[in-house]
Amino acid sequence: MQASRYQLIMRLLKIFTGLACTLAFTVQAAPIEQYAESLPDGASLSLMVQKVGASTPSIDYHGKQLSLPASTQKVVTALAALLQLGPDFKFITTMESSATFSNGVLNGDLIVRFSGDPTLKRQQLRNMVQSLKQQGLQKISGSLVIDSSVFASHDKAPGWSWNDLTQCFSAPPSAAIVDKNCFTIALQTSKQSGGTATAQVAPYYPVQVISNVKSYPQNSPDARYCEFDVIASENQRYTLAGCMTQQEKPISLAFAIQDGADYAGQILKSEFQQAGIQIGNAIRYQTSPTAPAKVLAQTQSVALHDLLKVMLKVSDNMIADTVFRTMGNRQYGVPGTWRSGSNAVRLTLRQQAGIDIGNTVIADGSGLSRHNLIAADTMMQILQYIAQHDAQLDFISMLPVSGQDGTLRSRSGFKDAGLDGKVSAKTGALQGVYNLAGFITTASGEKMAFVQYLSGYAMSPQDRSSRKATLAGFESMLYRDIYTSN
Repeated sequence: MQASRYQLIMRLLKIFTGLACTLAFTVQAAPIEQYAESLPDGASLSLMVQKVGASTPSIDYHGKQLSLPASTQKVVTALAALLQLGPDFKFITTMESSATFSNGVLNGDLIVRFSGDPTLKRQQLRNMVQSLKQQGLQKISGSLVIDSSVFASHDKAPGWSWNDLTQCFSAPPSAAIVDKNCFTIALQTSKQSGGTATAQVAPYYPVQVISNVKSYPQNSPDARYCEFDVIASENQRYTLAGCMTQQEKPISLAFAIQDGADYAGQILKSEFQQAGIQIGNAIRYQTSPTAPAKVLAQTQSVALHDLLKVMLKVSDNMIADTVFRTMGNRQYGVPGTWRSGSNAVRLTLRQQAGIDIGNTVIADGSGLSRHNLIAADTMMQILQYIAQHDAQLDFISMLPVSGQDGTLRSRSGFKDAGLDGKVSAKTGALQGVYNLAGFITTASGEKMAFVQYLSGYAMSPQDRSSRKATLAGFESMLYRDIYTSN
């Protein structure tokens, strides 16, 4: 009798404790603020957690607050692209001409029509040139025409940080892309204090690099506030300026190509020369759409689903933004721009997924732009749609998995919490931004969708060395509790 009464009391206590925890998560803000208290002063947190298929969230902390999505924006881009373009869509690059071809001479122009393929490599262009040579081509009497008409307007999105523009992660997603529109150099500092560093560039890059970089010893007063800079000019000219501390070995640096069409044109000119095919006139650049001509050679990307998997796993900005602009091109039948891409994403989500993204601001597809704004509850609608239609979309498999691959392979917060393999999510990071959006499988086997938007994150100079540990501690505590709460 005593035992059964004790069991009844313990059962009731367990029920009331569970109810209290649920109410604490859903009604009171204080428990969530306890997590936020581990963050530096001034940090802004928006957090939502909702069981897949549930009508209401179990955690809603500032869920309607607009935040910078950073690279979680790629989740929005990927879903819209799958719905609009389809998983089998491929980027196709062609060499075309309407001119006659006789006795080894193409009697007119050869058009190289670029499609915005973010994975196009120089070797693929070389293979197409070799295909023309095998067809007997010896001379193009007209011009080599570089057609980039699939996109229009600026290749850099509104709101991109100017000081990132020469970095390869923000290489302009133009219609013509070769080897990710990125090149590398080796910079050897001078052994003489105040001497000029030497830049070495491989001859197969059609770029010119000039070094005005001064070299100083590590403890020199001149090195205390030493800053390095790169200035990109027209005609693929790069000037390295500022100063660096002396290094024993050459420093490998990578820079973004600023004019994709010109870069592609110079590469193709070199490939035709190496193949022994003459070009009669100068290279010409075509930005207005023209009717298709006879295809003489072509190459293509892998299917869209495979591209999006790479995009999400490693957070590839080039893929995200070329897909984004392509959506504008395909939706409205005009050259793809940032505005047409934004409108296409909004329209696709509303018409095909029933998701109205309201006052969300979509400036690009990658999340690099600081004009982007989205609320956690809007992202939650997108995640819920993805989870409930994953049998058709095969979306969740494309996300990074904690402790296993992509940008979550080494996420220490999940590792510390023992959650390797339990989380599939897209990361998002900019200066002062540390985001996550995805799914966690709880200890009871429930699949929960979550959105973490953390912005305004800054630490004092003396505390910056502990930044990573602070973020890891916050995430470890939060997601361990989410994992065990259901």
